[in-house]
Amino acid sequence: MSTRSEAAPGDRARTAHRVGWRWSRRPILVGLAILTVVSVVVAIGLGPVGVTAPTVLSIIGHYTIGVPEVADWARTDDAIIWEVRLPRVLLGAIVGAALGVVGTTLQALVRNPLAEPYIIGVSAGASAGAATAILFGVGSWLGGESVSIMAFLGALGALALVLTLARSTGRITPSRMIVAGVAVGYLLSAVTSLLILIADNTEGARAVVFWLLGSLANADWSTLPIGYLGMGAGMVLVFWWRRRLDLLALGDETALASGVDPERTRLVLVVVVALCVGFAVSLSGGIGFVGLAAPHIARRIVGPIHRHLVPASAALGAIILIWADVAARMALQPRELPIGVVTGVLGAPVLVALVRKLPYNN
Repeated sequence: MSTRSEAAPGDRARTAHRVGWRWSRRPILVGLAILTVVSVVVAIGLGPVGVTAPTVLSIIGHYTIGVPEVADWARTDDAIIWEVRLPRVLLGAIVGAALGVVGTTLQALVRNPLAEPYIIGVSAGASAGAATAILFGVGSWLGGESVSIMAFLGALGALALVLTLARSTGRITPSRMIVAGVAVGYLLSAVTSLLILIADNTEGARAVVFWLLGSLANADWSTLPIGYLGMGAGMVLVFWWRRRLDLLALGDETALASGVDPERTRLVLVVVVALCVGFAVSLSGGIGFVGLAAPHIARRIVGPIHRHLVPASAALGAIILIWADVAARMALQPRELPIGVVTGVLGAPVLVALVRKLPYNN
């Protein structure tokens, strides 16, 4: 009897701690969600032709819920906001969110804080597919989206190769997956370089290099629904399996003891990650840093529990990419920088500072 009475206060304290932790993170997550929405609205108004936030909201409201036009509403503003900037910023938001979630997932799967979305070779596969379409016209019968479709098919091919190599000597483990992904990534990067070298197409080679560094310039309303559906479904599944990520981050033995099959879970999540990266790269090219930095920053803000870490990484990834795109299109007007250049130049010092200050004992 005395044992139960002594244990009860400790149980109540632990329960109160967990509840307090959960509630203390909710305002942060709400704040990140609000900051994401504000970033979208402000970023839409920034560019060579500035548009105020009220006008941006009025134009979006006109097309979505029928807000009437006003007298000082310029037709040029209408076209710039609805046809050009809104699809671009929305694409940046979903791609950034997907890269942030993918980075968080991979860091748990391989138990390595330096894991990032392109470590499994899928980005290199997408790049090889896109280069084939741009330089040699392969898949031209697919129409105007041939580059994106070929990039996605290249990503799927790279995933199949990585999984085949990772399972060739037994079950899939974090180390085997990393080695297979790095090997496939190097191989397909070499293939892309070879394609650029042998193609007698200077303009095409320039387009491939720009595409490899990432850009949201080709965003339009026809591709957004596919991207949101594909990447959104992947992020929902990752969040649904957030407890499994917590267990995998602690080790396969812990996962097994809790009734989770680590190999099956890892396989499913790797496929989900690859599909998200395939969609992202096929729509925006190769964009680095976001999937590595967003989880680091989120972990400092909300802690290592994936219930909070996954949505925080998504919001931070979206915010980072939205503002990187703003910098890319405004830094050298009227020319546009590839987003990969912006994220690399601005992100490397930030990441170095985070890695030096952040202890990883989980």
